[in-house]
Amino acid sequence: MDWNAIKVFRAVCETGSLVRAAEHIGVSHATVFRHMSALEDQIGTRLFDRVKGRYVLTDAGAEMLEISGGISRSFEEIDRRIAGRDESAEGTVRLTAPRSFSDTVLVRYLAEFAQAHPKILIELLVSNQEMNMSNRSADVALRVAHAPPDHLWGRRILNIDWAVYAAPSYLEAHGPLEDETDLTRHRLVAPAGMLAHHQAYAGILSGGQPLTTIRCDDLTTIASLAAGGHGVALLPDDMRRPDLTRCFTYTSAPPNCLWILTHPDLRAVRRISLLMGFLSNSFRHDPVWKRS
Repeated sequence: MDWNAIKVFRAVCETGSLVRAAEHIGVSHATVFRHMSALEDQIGTRLFDRVKGRYVLTDAGAEMLEISGGISRSFEEIDRRIAGRDESAEGTVRLTAPRSFSDTVLVRYLAEFAQAHPKILIELLVSNQEMNMSNRSADVALRVAHAPPDHLWGRRILNIDWAVYAAPSYLEAHGPLEDETDLTRHRLVAPAGMLAHHQAYAGILSGGQPLTTIRCDDLTTIASLAAGGHGVALLPDDMRRPDLTRCFTYTSAPPNCLWILTHPDLRAVRRISLLMGFLSNSFRHDPVWKRS
């Protein structure tokens, strides 16, 4: 049985679509269709029913998915172990990072890395979600977390402070904002949903802080609301933007921890270790992350 057909089958299971499966594993829609047809012909039964535009597993398909899990893990381990012996400073590295870093400092850091290592191709995958690093959907991850997953290897790069931000026009109209005692005279752009339960907001929300009538569960949008003059924003420093003034560090909120991570089998791959070391040094020595 062709391993590529198994990989295509599992991608269709995960996405429910031939088109999205093709995008997920980086092949054409025609290739996915061909592999699926060949696999069903070889097995002699249908693996999917099409329900409301989605590919849904048949009973045979569900059994195939269970059996193929062990096959998939074995091939992924072979891939990682062989890659782990690669000592060349060339090839592709898949880096996943949140948008707050991808749109800002990573633009500069990766440009400098490309100059130093022109034979290493970086695929930047912008996402706040954890990616499967066992199947090498990503090789290196930049993640904000108090502790990384146990199955990954890496290091903590730096702590990222929380700070109070406001639009310059807002400060002109509503007066100074120099420390936490000034906050009671200003309206904070209120968090909503799961964000309202974030540890950084716990103290400020329980202390009678005036809040805006608009609430939001997304930090990027909270920053935009503050830039539009709705109120002041409590944000981690990776969310800073040129149309907001950083007023002061909010020391009541514990800092975020930024980690750089990879799978343990890939830590010795030359191109991966080069990228991880370069990014670690870039973050640690960039004055933008110094507390002010």
